[in-house]
Amino acid sequence: MDAVSRLIRLARLQGGIDIRCLLAGQFIMDNPARKMGEAPFHLLLEGNCVIESGERRIFLRPGDVVLFPRGDPHRVVADQATKAMATTEVAGVSFPTLRTEADGAGVPEAEIDLFCGHYRFAAGAGELLFGSLPDPLHVSFGADLSEPVRVLSALMRDEAQLDGLGTAAIMSSLCDALLAMVLRSGPGQRLSSGPLWTAVNDQNMLNVIDTVLSDPARHWTIAEFAGMASMSRATFVRHFDQATGMAVGEFLTKIRMMLAAEMLTESDRPVSAVATAVGYRSESAFGRAFRVATATTPARFRRTARSLEGAGADQG
Repeated sequence: MDAVSRLIRLARLQGGIDIRCLLAGQFIMDNPARKMGEAPFHLLLEGNCVIESGERRIFLRPGDVVLFPRGDPHRVVADQATKAMATTEVAGVSFPTLRTEADGAGVPEAEIDLFCGHYRFAAGAGELLFGSLPDPLHVSFGADLSEPVRVLSALMRDEAQLDGLGTAAIMSSLCDALLAMVLRSGPGQRLSSGPLWTAVNDQNMLNVIDTVLSDPARHWTIAEFAGMASMSRATFVRHFDQATGMAVGEFLTKIRMMLAAEMLTESDRPVSAVATAVGYRSESAFGRAFRVATATTPARFRRTARSLEGAGADQG
């Protein structure tokens, strides 16, 4: 399994659409802060609009995706239109649609086609993954869209139009596919500042990432990584930082904590065994690193994760 696919699985994501917007004229949509473990996103298929986050203004064009990994409050506005128009929210089987109401000339043709949704992710691995992303993360796939994104967009539109049995499950899967495309987006597609470590395109750095994911228990050294990349230590450190935006030690810790969170949630291994499996020689050293990364102890993390799973099962 490739690195991006593995990371998404570790995060135990659940994506979904909150509302689809088919709007004309001026509008303002406020998006309050999300609770812990939720990251809202917006996918614009037609028209132009602006996202305001604090003092920052993000201009969206067709094919743009904006993700807020920390769930920060923001608003979506269309301020280039000549007049504001009333809107109405039409209920659906899976999610509502916000539409511009009819005026004296009838229902105006929609200028904006916007999907607004969110990702819900697990504590531990999910928090570490989303916490490592630029905030906000703005990716542009372009008005003409690459073939995978074009197909994905068409499927989302068709399924939203159908809005019947299975739509929520299908849209959730399509949202996960969208996130994978965002996480692997090329440098020319990313409009956010800073590198994106999930989209490293340097094969030498990719080899290092894949190797650590495959064998996190090994006591890796920079000299070994530099040897894999056929570089000097200093050159490797510089290239790795440029490609990922992280120091080598920070990356190692992040990957190991993500894998440890999965083991604590999905297995009954003792904490000491989990520590060994992700490369720590002592349970105490692992516990300190885990607390720094997740703000909780391994044992408490496991209890909390299982209690939440149990509550979800009871509700289901």
